[in-house]
Amino acid sequence: MPLIVKDYSWTQTETLVYINVPLKGVKAGKVDIFSTDEYLKVNFPPFLFEVILYAPIDDNKSVAKIGNGVVIFTLYKKEESIWESLALMNVDKETLQKKRENAVLKAQEKAVTDTEAKAIKKRENEKYALETMMKLEDEERKRIEEMKEQERRRATEELEQWKEKQRKEEEEKKAQQRREIQKLEHEKKKKKDEMKTYSKSLSECPRKRTTAKTGKSEEISLPAPRSAGSIKIQFTPRVFPTALRESRVAEEEAWLKKQADARRAVNADVSELKDLKEEERNPDWLKEKGKKLFATQNYLAAVNAYNLAIQLNHKLPILYLNRAACHLKLRNLHKAIEDSSKALDLLTPPVADNADARAKAHIRRGTAFCELELYAEGLQDYQAALKIDPLNETVNADAEKIREIIQGTVPDSL
Repeated sequence: MPLIVKDYSWTQTETLVYINVPLKGVKAGKVDIFSTDEYLKVNFPPFLFEVILYAPIDDNKSVAKIGNGVVIFTLYKKEESIWESLALMNVDKETLQKKRENAVLKAQEKAVTDTEAKAIKKRENEKYALETMMKLEDEERKRIEEMKEQERRRATEELEQWKEKQRKEEEEKKAQQRREIQKLEHEKKKKKDEMKTYSKSLSECPRKRTTAKTGKSEEISLPAPRSAGSIKIQFTPRVFPTALRESRVAEEEAWLKKQADARRAVNADVSELKDLKEEERNPDWLKEKGKKLFATQNYLAAVNAYNLAIQLNHKLPILYLNRAACHLKLRNLHKAIEDSSKALDLLTPPVADNADARAKAHIRRGTAFCELELYAEGLQDYQAALKIDPLNETVNADAEKIREIIQGTVPDSL
């Protein structure tokens, strides 16, 4: 004989009904929920909760969620109204039995209808996939044929162009030969005319010839070449004025100086490094080693590499940030929170150069908080990351999921 659950609670609006049924220590895997538009039953042996609803509900839109030792129903009313009570009052056993039978029949009919609908949908999808495949094959065949036709036309055009080029080259060659012959004939005729003129001038003006032979040539003076030299050019600096209240130059210089000082402050007196080579006793080398080990999913070895790097230099925020990622993979959630917090302490002052690292630190710490079910603290870190990178859609979506978990509208998982 099942024990009837009576310590449930319920609230309503004009459109919704909320019911909370305690599981009384029974595991969620042993809970069986059955519902129709008029009947609701939760069976978790040895307990039983059932109710004939005061008015019909929309069973397709209504949902039930199990978590934290309670079953929460969100029921959508078919008609907007305020119910006088959750269940119909003064219902006898015969009516209750009929309601149960009707609920089972409706559930069976719904299951048959859903199965038929799925089968029809599957057939339609298969038909659509076949038609799409045939269409794609036709398009591919047409594309190949068009490519072949284009290649054939291109080859024909190239052959015709080659023939035309050969014909033009032949004509140009013949024309060049004709021009050369004409040029030679012209030069030959010109020399012949010059010889005739020279012979005639010799016979008519012999003194001019003698005078020409004994005359002095005039010298033409040329200007001296320009001397080499250099010209100095000074460019006016291009200034981008920024209001003093918006300038981040001082913070950026402080951040760069802080990073430079941190890289110079290396502790070489570490006993674990005695067996390493000289070039391996470097925080940057150990950081790259940790990245490679993380990429191969050897998270424990990566943590060891970052541990040695931090012993050498405990002022580099990237070492704590990367080690926090390893701890998340190893489910060392408290250590991940500590490393993320340490990285945020070192990532000061907040400037553009360390914005990406600060966002990652907030996300990793927020993830660790959520894994520990500290959703309020996790949401604060995700909101801080969104202030740094407000256009990150992934972080925005995760933050929205955390809000829904806090409000109790989705299961406790990310």
